[in-house]
Amino acid sequence: MDAQATTATTWIIDPTHSEVQFKVKHLMVSTVTGSFGQYEGQLVMNGDDFEDAQISFSADIASISTNNEQRDTHLKSADFFDADQFPKLTFTSTGMKKTGDDAYELSGDLTIHGVTKPVVLKAEYGGQMQDFYGQTKAGFELSGVIKRKEFGLSWDAVTEAGGVVVSDDVRLIMNIQVTKQA
Repeated sequence: MDAQATTATTWIIDPTHSEVQFKVKHLMVSTVTGSFGQYEGQLVMNGDDFEDAQISFSADIASISTNNEQRDTHLKSADFFDADQFPKLTFTSTGMKKTGDDAYELSGDLTIHGVTKPVVLKAEYGGQMQDFYGQTKAGFELSGVIKRKEFGLSWDAVTEAGGVVVSDDVRLIMNIQVTKQA
């Protein structure tokens, strides 16, 4: 018999034990945190090394929450994400490179507001564990910075004193737990 072909392993995001957040400076003096409540994604790899993983992710723009209904409505409007026309943001990986013992550099194409740009995120591997039901779980913390205006989120306002209301830099922070599929 010929050498066995490596079987692909699929891992699915467990939204109960994950969070997808963004942080943006307001008036350049404080930070507002937002999150997406509805998202899905998977990681497909061959063998036991996450370095060759193919990752896909999407989040529903309508699920944005900053704990302020008026701000959330504004973010979903045509001034920002335009949820009616662009209901999802998506990410598709183009590479995952090991940079340390539990550290990776995740490259991919991020699409927001109909605009696709390459991004690089830091990924810290938290390890694996079996849960009470015998399912294998793995955890990652991802982080990076994007420029919102590059994705067409160009709404701007300046205070009477000349201060910027919303910064261009948006920090992404994702704590993701994935479940290995049988």
